[in-house]
Amino acid sequence: MTDAPKHIETIVLHAGHRGDASTGSVAVPIHQTTSFQFKSAEHAANLFALAELGNIYSRIMNPTCDVLEQRVAAMEGGAAALGLASGQAASAFAIQNIAKAGDNIVSSTDLYGGTWNLFANTMKDMGIEVRFVDPTDPEAFRRATDDKTRAYYAETLPNPKLHVFPIAEVAAIGTPLGIPLIMDNTAAAGICRPFEHGAAIIVYSTTKYIGGHGTSIGGLLVDSGAFDWEAHPERQPYLNQPDPSYHGAIWTQAVKGIGPVAYIIKARTTLLRDLGAAMSPFNAFMFIQGLETLPLRMERHCQNATAVATWLAKHPAVEQVIHPSQQSGEVRARADRYLGGQYGGLCGMVLKGGKDAGAKFIDSLKLFFHVANIGDARSLAIHPATTTHSQLSPEDQAATGVSPGYVRLSIGIEHIDDIIADLDQALSGL
Repeated sequence: MTDAPKHIETIVLHAGHRGDASTGSVAVPIHQTTSFQFKSAEHAANLFALAELGNIYSRIMNPTCDVLEQRVAAMEGGAAALGLASGQAASAFAIQNIAKAGDNIVSSTDLYGGTWNLFANTMKDMGIEVRFVDPTDPEAFRRATDDKTRAYYAETLPNPKLHVFPIAEVAAIGTPLGIPLIMDNTAAAGICRPFEHGAAIIVYSTTKYIGGHGTSIGGLLVDSGAFDWEAHPERQPYLNQPDPSYHGAIWTQAVKGIGPVAYIIKARTTLLRDLGAAMSPFNAFMFIQGLETLPLRMERHCQNATAVATWLAKHPAVEQVIHPSQQSGEVRARADRYLGGQYGGLCGMVLKGGKDAGAKFIDSLKLFFHVANIGDARSLAIHPATTTHSQLSPEDQAATGVSPGYVRLSIGIEHIDDIIADLDQALSGL
C-alpha cells in the first residue's frame, strides 16, 4: 500500500502482508518448517553476521511470526516486535535482555500473580533484584533507583487491581536517567498505546485479547524504536559493550544499517536463540486471526464490562466493585487519560461473604467459564486468592489488589442481558 494506514481498525487487517509472494494467498500462510534454504554460502554467512536480515531457523525467525510481529508493531506505532512462546516468556525476556546478575529493576506492585512470582522469586534466583513500589506515587520509582537499575516495569491496566498506571509520569522520570519503561499492555490491547506516553518497550501475552478465543499460548515484545539506548551507555551496558555471545557485537552499532531496533535484535539473536522460547507458526496464524477483529471485540468487551460494573455496584451481596468506571479522583483521571473512555474487559468485585462466598459464587455460575485466563470472547471468572495469586503471601496478595472475597471477571462479548442474568442467579444464593 502506498500510504500506510493510521487507524487500528485498518492496521490490524493490512499491516505486514498483502499477499504471499509465491502463491498470492491473501490469508497469511502457515510456514510450518524448521529451516530455510540459503541461496548461497555467502547468503548464509551474511545472515549469521547480520549483514542482511532473513530466515535461518524457526527458533529465531519465521515468516508467519514475522507478519504478526510487523502487524502488532504497526498497531503500537513501534519499530519492531518479537513473538515468543508465552506472555511469561515475554515478561522474562523483557528484563533478561538488559539486566544480569547484580542488576535490578523497579516494578509496580500492581501485577498479575504469575509476573509477581517470576520477579520476586525466579528473577531473584538469577541474581536480578526486583524492587516493588506503589505506583500511586510515581516518585517512588526514582527513590528506588540506583546505578544498577536497568528498567522500570508495570502493567497498563493491572490484573486484577485495575488501577491504570501513570505511564507518562514514570517514563518522564526514567528516560533522562537512561531507564526504559517496560509496559505490559495485555489487558489494554487496542485501547491504550503506551509508546505515545513515553514507554520504551511493550509486553504482551497474546494468549489474551489479541488471540481472543482461548486457543493458543503466546507473547510479544514490541520495541518503540524511540528510546536512546546510546545516550547512557553506563546505564545500558549490554547494548553498548561487545557481546561475547555474538562474536563481540555491540548492538547499538550492529543495527545502524537496519534501524533503531537494538533491543529487539539482541533479544532475538541471543535470548531467543539460546533459550528457545519460540512462538509456533500455527499459534502466530491464530493470533493474526484474532488481531483482525481486536478493535471490534474490545469495543464490546468494554461496553459489557462497564454495564456489569454498574449493575454489580447496586447488588446487596457486593461490598466493592473494582472497575475504572467506578473509580474517582486521580485513579479515575488516569483511566480517562490513558484509556480514552474504554475501560477494558475486566471487572472485579469483593463479596461481603469473603472467601466462602467467592467459592460458592464461582460454583454457581452457568454461563461464565471457571478458567485461569482473561480476554476470551466468552465470559470467564476466577477466585484469585486461591488460584492465580495463591503462591503470594497475604501481604503480597493485598499489595496486588487481591482480598479473600475478590472475584475477577473477564467479561465476554455475549449479549449483556445473558451475562447479567448469570451473575444474578449466582449471587442470589449468597
